[in-house]
Amino acid sequence: MCYHTSTPSKKALREAFPKYHVDWDGNLYSPDEEYYHVSGFTRPWLPTTVNGKPDDIGLSRWKLLPFWVKSESEAAKYANTLNAESESIFQKASYKDYIGKYRGLLYVNGFYEPHKVAGQKDTENYYLYLPNKEIFTIGIVYSPWEDKETGNRYNTFSVITTAANEQLEEIHNEKKRMPLIVPPDKRDDWLAAKDPIEIKELMQPWDGEFLTHRTARVTAMKGDTNYPEIQNEI
Repeated sequence: MCYHTSTPSKKALREAFPKYHVDWDGNLYSPDEEYYHVSGFTRPWLPTTVNGKPDDIGLSRWKLLPFWVKSESEAAKYANTLNAESESIFQKASYKDYIGKYRGLLYVNGFYEPHKVAGQKDTENYYLYLPNKEIFTIGIVYSPWEDKETGNRYNTFSVITTAANEQLEEIHNEKKRMPLIVPPDKRDDWLAAKDPIEIKELMQPWDGEFLTHRTARVTAMKGDTNYPEIQNEI
């Protein structure tokens, strides 16, 4: 779950978060300046704040790579670390060395989830978002990773997931999970927390509610899906 999302432009982030320094290499981000739909399986670079630079919004690459992954060629073979379950994040080898000190925020304006319909082979897809496509933040765990073949260094991350709230239980009705939503009044706490108990307390299902509508089945699409109409209701 939470493999498909939409993310805002640099301009939108600067307007929404004027106190932050927003900057990144435009060649790494969406050629359309924002993502209307992007899949984690493409390992995109997305806008994040990490607690090592709490006043900056830059780019990190989706799919956390632990220190024992030595190169991009090796990373392609590595198991799926797009999502990290909050309940086991302090135990699993891929995350336990990072969750205590490397956390961050992923900036999105919506995400897509599959919905299972009884008696129907294919799932339906739903887009979830806030009024006026307001930017919101998802909690991430990240690894400051170095490619040993090239010497390149950058942050790689996993989206943290929790048990679904009541709304997501109905929509994402097979796995019943949702991304860790970090509301505005908890962002600083999430970045600054050091005690495992405090971190665990912050990883709770969001008690708010999204706007939502059915969309094209993006979770099964191939080719270009990064265009505004992909978010249209069907």
